[in-house]
Amino acid sequence: MSPNGGRTVLTRFFKLEENQTTIQREVSGGITTFMTMAYIIFVQPVVMNAAGIDLEAAMVATCVSSALATFIMGLVANYPVALAPAMGHNFFFTYTVVLTLQYSWQQALGAVFIAGLLFVLLSGVGLRERLLNEVPATLKHAIAVGIGLLIAVVGLEWSGIVVANPGTLVGMGKLSAPPVLLSLFGLTLMAVLLALRVRAAMMIGIGATLVLALFTGMAQFEGVVGPVPSLAPTFLKLDILGAFQPHMISIIFIFFFLALFDTVGTLIGVSQEAGLLSPDGTLPRAREALLSDATGTSLGALLGTSTVTSYIESAAGVSAGARTGLANMVTGVLLLLSVFFSPLVKMIGGGVQYGEGLRLYPIVAPALIIVGCFMIKNVRHIVWDDFGEAIPAFLTIMIMPLTFSITEGIAFGFISYTVLKAVQGKLREVPILISVFALLFIIRYVFLL
Repeated sequence: MSPNGGRTVLTRFFKLEENQTTIQREVSGGITTFMTMAYIIFVQPVVMNAAGIDLEAAMVATCVSSALATFIMGLVANYPVALAPAMGHNFFFTYTVVLTLQYSWQQALGAVFIAGLLFVLLSGVGLRERLLNEVPATLKHAIAVGIGLLIAVVGLEWSGIVVANPGTLVGMGKLSAPPVLLSLFGLTLMAVLLALRVRAAMMIGIGATLVLALFTGMAQFEGVVGPVPSLAPTFLKLDILGAFQPHMISIIFIFFFLALFDTVGTLIGVSQEAGLLSPDGTLPRAREALLSDATGTSLGALLGTSTVTSYIESAAGVSAGARTGLANMVTGVLLLLSVFFSPLVKMIGGGVQYGEGLRLYPIVAPALIIVGCFMIKNVRHIVWDDFGEAIPAFLTIMIMPLTFSITEGIAFGFISYTVLKAVQGKLREVPILISVFALLFIIRYVFLL
């Protein structure tokens, strides 16, 4: 086939002319999306490793599942929306399900897979969009803020800026310590680049911090390109039967619930940026997009990583010209090629030993703090003048980072929202789904804790 023939096929398949775009713009947009989301290739393995998952296998699972899900979104829905393991979901997986509730990471993967199957079923019949409306906007925004604060707290701890303090639970770390200074360098550089609207700010920050770590001896050079690590430690290692324990029903629900509104919010946000929404505000091919996202979640669990979902960083690619799924083909190829950079992942995610039994991760920690900044902006959408809305939102936001548990934050939010609306005589405003889970959470606290 001639080059022009190949261009014609791409133009027709991805409907470039109808979307007023070109191959060049799609390639530029796909590369831009990759550069803004590539930090997850280095952050996700570290978070998964904390749950006991092999670091290099987690990296391969992250790259491959992200690439496959991104390809599916581009081919099935023809949207320039890339997918990867979601920040927040990965922390719920590691810090709540595995480290706090003491389930195995295999069971946690099983729960993610089951949630993914539910997504597929509900996306296929259109119920997922309707279920989304059951959760009050106040709680949606509060959950996003709470997760953002939890991620930021982990970043502050991994950097050594915040440390344990017997008298006050937490306190300021030793800012003159080399690993802490390294983190502060990375955080400052990322903040400056973001302020200057540099799209690849986080990737540049991680790269520059790694270089400084190498020069100061806080990281050991292990190469840049290497053979693809084995996926065997995580491939098909999920424990589906183990995830069907009664105590894990709420965990499956929360995996499902988090991705439910996270995905739709991202799709709407990116579609608005790209001008893809219909005049009535609806999203064309919404069912195909949601089905692609749901498939990505299940694929991620099979390969060995936490919930794979749509990435808001795709908006950067849209700003660079992406309008169709062709941009996803570019992003997906770059994600696949990333599996050859395992030595970089080992250097970035290996951490630095500091003090007795304390390991810091100064290269990736700044990225977590910045992600927390991104997510906290949702606080502006909460109605603070109505205490029936404000108090549940406040409890949700505060409980998550202080207990290191997304589950407890959601529980306090659901319970207080239902109780306060009942006191105000507005119980009818509380969706049935919220009331039912508020009751289940109360029963859990009374009888199971």
